[in-house]
Parts: sequence; C-alpha cells; structure tokens
Amino acid sequence: MDEKELLNRFQAQIDAEIKIEPKDWMPDAYRQTLIRQMSQHAHSEIVGMLPEGNWVTRAPTLKRKAILLAKIQDEAGHGLYLYSATETLGISRQEMIDALHEGRAKYSSVFNYPTLNWADIGAIGWLVDGAAIMNQVALMRTSYGPYSRAMIRICKEESFHQRQGFDILYTLSRGSDEQKAMAQDALNRWWWPSMMMFGPHDSESTHSQQSTKWKIKRKSNDELRQDFVDNSVQQVKVLGLTLPDPDLKWNEERQHYDYGPIDWEEFWAVVKGRGPCNRERIAARKKAYDDGEWVREAALAYAKKKKAKEVLA
Repeated sequence: MDEKELLNRFQAQIDAEIKIEPKDWMPDAYRQTLIRQMSQHAHSEIVGMLPEGNWVTRAPTLKRKAILLAKIQDEAGHGLYLYSATETLGISRQEMIDALHEGRAKYSSVFNYPTLNWADIGAIGWLVDGAAIMNQVALMRTSYGPYSRAMIRICKEESFHQRQGFDILYTLSRGSDEQKAMAQDALNRWWWPSMMMFGPHDSESTHSQQSTKWKIKRKSNDELRQDFVDNSVQQVKVLGLTLPDPDLKWNEERQHYDYGPIDWEEFWAVVKGRGPCNRERIAARKKAYDDGEWVREAALAYAKKKKAKEVLA
C-alpha cells in the first residue's frame, strides 16, 4: 500500500470517529502535531503549579491550604498523565523536559504572570482553569486515543479546580470593601491573559485548519474563546464583580457577547519569553529538576537491583 492509500485510510478512520491508537499507522505530521500540543499541555500543567505554590504557606485558613495543596497535587498528576500519553508517540520524557528547559518547547503563556495576593488564586481557579476546561472538554473527543482518555479524568478534576477558584472570589466579593476590591483587582489582571489562552485568532493560527481536519481539535480558537466569554458573563453576575472590558455587550444578531480587542503584542511578547515571570518559571523548573536528581538516581538503582534479583531467582 502506497503512502496516498495509507493517508486516505487514515483520514477515513478519523472521519468515522475511530480513535487512532499508538500502533496504528499515522502521518509523521500528525505525530509531530500531537507531540507539540500534548507536550505543551503537559508542561503547562507542571509549570502551572508554580504561581499557586507561591501561596500554600500563606493561605488564609487551614481548609484553604488543604484545598490548594490538593489542587496542586492534581496538576502534577495531570502533567504525568500527559507526559505518559505523549510517550506513546515515540518521544521520551527526557526529550520533552530537555526541550522545555532549553526553550524549544512552550507552555501556556498565562503562567508567566505573578500571583500578587490571595484573590489571584481565586482568579486562576475560576478564569484560567475555566478557560482550560473549555478546551479540554473538547479534547475528550480528540482523535488520538491516549490523549482522549487522559482528558476524561483531567476534566473531572479541573471542574473542581474551577469551583474552588469561584468560591474564593465569591467569599471575597461578599466580605469587606477591601476584600471585594481585591477580588475585582485580581479579575482585572487575569481576564485578558485568560482570553489569550485560546491562542491567536483562527485566521492567524498556523495549525488550526489541519488539526481540525484530523480532529485533534474539535473547536477553533475563536469558538472556544467565545464560549468562555459567554459563560463568564453569566458567572460574574453571581460574583457581583465586573469584567474589565468596556466593549463587552450582547449581540442579538449573533446571539453571543461581543468583546473588545485583545493585546496580541503582549501575548506574543510573553510567548517569546518576555513576560513578567518567564525567566523565573523556567529557573524554578530547572532547579526542581536538578534538586531531584538524587531521587531519580536512587529509583533507577533500586529498579536495577530488583531486576537483578528477579533474574537470579
């Protein structure tokens, strides 16, 4: 069977909603697209622990501390699920980590913003995890089997994360004037970075069209962003806060909310490493990796010793 016939059979399998599995034939471009997207997703889960970890020791109550610790632990697990799923495409975890540390792989730009106060943890949970859920629910139906299955558990846990963030902001918005102002300030600072999480407009995205044909993506960047806006407008009413967009208004013809222009210069500056915390985040990941070297060496030595005993038994 020549390559054209293989491509036709591959696309027919996708069109029939049959998952592509690791041992199935797939075009190299499909494999590389998945590696790029899935490894970026895994990196984002791991790097995303850093801005929240900054507030574990300063959570206002023991209950809040326990909830935040559980959430951060979930994010670590998500990263591990996704690294494992990506390894089924023929790339090692070490290669992915090296690419992150060397700046050849990206993670979500939103994690390059600082968490200045406790309300930021609420904003991250409600907005950042809320934006992630919009994308990840669609990914449960992605065409690559291991990715699709990993997303099922991740989405269940992310829905808890969003409610945790919403609860923080809800509590603050019903507190003192100072607490409500702190919640509004966090919302003001995290709204636009959250909008940028979906990536550039569809007309400017270099991967969207092909990813949609292969059903790696089920919704375009702009469709996901619109869903996020429409949902957020309804939820912010419950909080009694205001979304920081003077152009936000209901469009009767489209049956959606219109929103103002996004600062794409800021987005690309952060993506290219010039955000408020880019260097800090990568430095923290490198330090954590280096500090954990002895653990990896000990685990490897134990595994080798155990295997040797089994051979001799």
